[in-house]
Amino acid sequence: MQSRRPTPVGSPARGRAGRLIGALALTALTLAACGGNPQGATPATFGNSVGLHDLLAGQPYEVTTRTIPGLGSVLVTGQGLTLYLFVPDHRSVPTCYQICSVQWPPDLLPAGVARPVAGPGVSAKLLSTVARTNGSRQITYNGWPLYRWLPDTAPGQATGQGLYNLGGQWWVIDAAGRAVTR
Repeated sequence: MQSRRPTPVGSPARGRAGRLIGALALTALTLAACGGNPQGATPATFGNSVGLHDLLAGQPYEVTTRTIPGLGSVLVTGQGLTLYLFVPDHRSVPTCYQICSVQWPPDLLPAGVARPVAGPGVSAKLLSTVARTNGSRQITYNGWPLYRWLPDTAPGQATGQGLYNLGGQWWVIDAAGRAVTR
């Protein structure tokens, strides 16, 4: 019987084998991290983040409606995220700035876009914009500046409804331009 000698540490054969094993391990880790999406599985996200299919549904500067259980038909972005009014705004005058606008991002028109888009269920004549102090244009509906609530990360959520936060009450808004206070 012939005995096998170990390959010396510095030999080219050992270096190639080590690189090959390392490359295979890296490939396996990469494939595991990317993963597949078995039928019916939902990709892992932070919270209930908006998925690609929701982002393709419409533009963030589109205002449309969606029925939310317990609230009825309310205004949402083209991506389905719920829109809110801030009672202290007193119509057409945004008052939510600094930390307020971080927690409640204003619904803004992107640069180069002239007007918001009125989606299904929304009256184009109630849809407009107002200037913010930094020169950006905030979308308004029936004179109310519109905001999103950062914890609402998926269509159909309205976790900011009825909150008293940062000096005022927050309500979702219906297609007639009224606060929904239930």
